[in-house]
Amino acid sequence: MPDTTLVAQTGRRTGSPSSRRLRTEDNIPGVLYGQGMAPITLSVARRDLRLALSGAAGTNTLLSLSVEGKTYPAIVKDLQRHPIRRNVSHIDFLQVNMREEITISVPVHLVGEAKEVLNEGGLVDAAVDTIDVTCTPGNMPNEFVIDISAMVPGDVIRLEDIPMPAGVTAHGDPDMPVVTTLMLRATAEEEAAEAAEAAEAAEAAAEAAGETGEAAPGGDAGE
Repeated sequence: MPDTTLVAQTGRRTGSPSSRRLRTEDNIPGVLYGQGMAPITLSVARRDLRLALSGAAGTNTLLSLSVEGKTYPAIVKDLQRHPIRRNVSHIDFLQVNMREEITISVPVHLVGEAKEVLNEGGLVDAAVDTIDVTCTPGNMPNEFVIDISAMVPGDVIRLEDIPMPAGVTAHGDPDMPVVTTLMLRATAEEEAAEAAEAAEAAEAAAEAAGETGEAAPGGDAGE
């Protein structure tokens, strides 16, 4: 069984008034469901949930969910948040079979500093926040840590470039960008060169117009 235990309370009434009362008491209404079981309405203490999910795995923490003396291996399937305060207002738990694969979203975390990109006035951008993978509950990765130190302007790290732990399969197009480099501004030399080219082009156009006798733009041809 998982090492992280979370105790839930049952017997709560369904409906908005009951849920609001629970939240006022700093409890979070929720439900536990899974294959082969009837859904169980429950609630968990906000503080206990925060502590249970405070480890490196975050919301992907494999839990021993204790409900009326019975323990279920479970993960957080969905967190609903208040649209303004952003605190958790409802939680769905999914009972898992430790031998069966599940699909989860694993966070992407960038480390290091891409100095060559920064020196050229660019930045490194995570194209995705998470990567979807399939694995058994015991093989769930906490996060994908990607070192960007060696990246140079124009580099792209794609899904196929991310090493997958044993027993973990990534979902999506292997060519999907995961980390990209963005150039925000041209260098001073490039800006000067572009300005010089624009000036030369304008001068050449003026000379050509003078040689052919063309009127300046906006002029009266009868003058």
